[in-house]
Amino acid sequence: MLELLANSQKNFIHFLRISIFIVMAWIGGLKAFQYEAEGIIPFVANSPFMSFFLQKNVSDTDNYKLHKNKEGEVVPENIQWHKTNGTYIFSYALGSVICIIGILVLLGIFYPKVGVLSGILTAGMSVITLSFLITTPETWVPALGGDQHGFPYLSGAGRLVIKDIIMLGAGLIIASDSAKSILKKD
Repeated sequence: MLELLANSQKNFIHFLRISIFIVMAWIGGLKAFQYEAEGIIPFVANSPFMSFFLQKNVSDTDNYKLHKNKEGEVVPENIQWHKTNGTYIFSYALGSVICIIGILVLLGIFYPKVGVLSGILTAGMSVITLSFLITTPETWVPALGGDQHGFPYLSGAGRLVIKDIIMLGAGLIIASDSAKSILKKD
């Protein structure tokens, strides 16, 4: 059994690439839908890496909180606010970038140089996502009367973000594997 596992490492790394592609294509593709676009605004509005992509009044914390829709909820005034402030256009662009990185990760199976680049891009994207734990107040349980709030109590948004530590590791593994393949050819 140990020998089988040890000899299957390359196949498992390819499976890792396929897994990353599935996650990237799915999550990136969802960025084209209204509920997902609106859901990323707390992260984007509070991020020093991304907030400049949106209109100024989106970055005003109190303003974006006034225009949040629950997943699946349709409030025409909120939808208009998101249109005016570039939420949907930003989300479409971000989704496209995520899908492209996913495709590059998949192509890394056949093209090691693309694999190195896609692994680095995956790791870099994950670092930015993990930064939301520092910049986005919604990633922590709020102080609403209980004694379990703030660090280390992750909210639903925080639990979503922390899982990107796995994508960071996966990106580094596929970059390393691709670099090893390039060096073997030389």
